[in-house]
Amino acid sequence: MGYSNCDMGFPADIRDREAGDGVRLAGNDRGLALLILVHLGLGCVSLIFVAQAYSHYHIFFRYESLPKAIATIAAFAVLTLLFVRASFSFGYFVGYYLFVMIAGYLWLNTFSEFGYNHRLSGFSAAASLVAFLVFALYQPTLPRLLTLSSRDFERLLGCLVLIGAAIAAISACYNFRLVSIEDIYRYRETLSAPTVVNYLVGIATTALLPFAFACYALRGSYWRASAVLIVLLLFYPITLSKQAFFAPAWLIVMLAATRLMELRATIVLSLLVPTATGMILFVLFRHSLFPERSAMPIFQLVNLRLIAIPSLAMDYYNEFFFSHDLTRFCQISFLKPLMSCPYQEPLAVVIYNWFGIGGYMNASLFATEGVASVGPVLAPVSALACGIVISIANGMSAGLCPRIILISGALLPQTLMNVPFTTVMLTHGAVLLFFLWYVMPRGAPEQGH
Repeated sequence: MGYSNCDMGFPADIRDREAGDGVRLAGNDRGLALLILVHLGLGCVSLIFVAQAYSHYHIFFRYESLPKAIATIAAFAVLTLLFVRASFSFGYFVGYYLFVMIAGYLWLNTFSEFGYNHRLSGFSAAASLVAFLVFALYQPTLPRLLTLSSRDFERLLGCLVLIGAAIAAISACYNFRLVSIEDIYRYRETLSAPTVVNYLVGIATTALLPFAFACYALRGSYWRASAVLIVLLLFYPITLSKQAFFAPAWLIVMLAATRLMELRATIVLSLLVPTATGMILFVLFRHSLFPERSAMPIFQLVNLRLIAIPSLAMDYYNEFFFSHDLTRFCQISFLKPLMSCPYQEPLAVVIYNWFGIGGYMNASLFATEGVASVGPVLAPVSALACGIVISIANGMSAGLCPRIILISGALLPQTLMNVPFTTVMLTHGAVLLFFLWYVMPRGAPEQGH
């Protein structure tokens, strides 16, 4: 089956909607809007639970500030209309994850005890998201200057898997340690490898291998898709990263979910379901109905690390750069030698050294290319530029099976919540993934080899 075919196991009504032919599912948009609003509400309650369990992270909740927090989120929820009216695209995927992250920050901002200008930073965060979405939800028409033949693309897929395996083998020569996921922080600081190897690992695990998996899985080459997942899992003892550990399972879940429901609903549920699961386990633990060692690791991984920390990072960055020099983008590795910079260490280390908790505090484009680089007043301009890049990516993927875009890009939205935009584009291989989308064959399905 060809690479652009969406027929396999995909309901015809959903396939037509996601292929962009203008078909609207009856009641689908109303259901999506309700789903997003439920997600926003659960996200706020989740942050209340996080504040109860992890107040030492400077996450707080006070009943006297609750009306203001509810009013803020209610006003912000108007942006739900953008996601209801927009069609699926890679920008939709990324935009929704960042939408949830900004909503979390606005909630935390209401209760924050830091001394920066909370009103200015709150308006800046909301305006930055709007500026980003204006272009990120738009799919332009780009000229197609290069399209590989099916035979050449088949060879390329095989090369991507071999390259991923070679990178894993080279990286294992520097770091390889089989430890449980609970012990990774004990050993991760001891990992050491050349910078170029670290870059190759990020590119292979975030872009190349997920792309190969999506192409093989959607055309029914399940043995080859399984081989890709095995190679991907080999990066866990190399990186001691939770993302590397969970990436194969995440790709399988996204593959299965896209067979059952509309892609926009899949995106919302991909965050809503883990959030709700962590909350249920937390409540059961608090009522002594579930053991702590089973409930709290999941709550910590999902509700704290995956959901709360990206929002909290904006609180930290606003506090720090309210009273310290801005970077003017000097934190970008290829710019740092060309300009004077007030910080010699990476920003994640700078923030950790200042606050001393939570580990190295990497952060999204709104915190790094925004608050840290140009301050809250100009942060929306920076976000707008990032949105334009994502819009170009939408154009490069135009005409592809939407499931390929979602599954092959499934690791990037989470990464963009936690890592600077320029780092994701280069070090994590997002630009290379966009190029693969661009050259991938379109048109009538052909028999796979």
